[in-house]
Amino acid sequence: MSDWDTVTILKKRAPKASAMKSEQAVNAARRQGVAVETQLKWGAGSNKQHVTTKNTAKLDRETEELKHETIPLDMGKLIQQGRQAKGLSQKDLATKINEKPQVITDYEAGRGIPNNVIIGKIEKAIGLKLRGKDRGKPLLPPGSKK
Repeated sequence: MSDWDTVTILKKRAPKASAMKSEQAVNAARRQGVAVETQLKWGAGSNKQHVTTKNTAKLDRETEELKHETIPLDMGKLIQQGRQAKGLSQKDLATKINEKPQVITDYEAGRGIPNNVIIGKIEKAIGLKLRGKDRGKPLLPPGSKK
């Protein structure tokens, strides 16, 4: 009796989930006529958290340093002169136009980023034109013509 030649299989294991998802297993199932549902997950299998856009490349090609536009220094001097003529401190002017004192400090030093709303409030508070061709001239009350 030659027991060495016979092989007895007691139990066949079911394929693992990862083996069932392989391309080979999916193709075998399709050949057998089994309904196979496949879904492509968004961003699956890749680490695309930081996708480069066209703007990134454009910024890389840019050679000059990009900065915010700031208030011209002559406008800062006009604000300072008008404020002192009215006898206001930076804090008083800031309170009068409902802004922080740091905003007035930045505008007078020429570091502030121009905001027409704030500039308009300062013009009304100090009574001087800060924009346009009549810079430094007294601000006329509304309704009166030149």
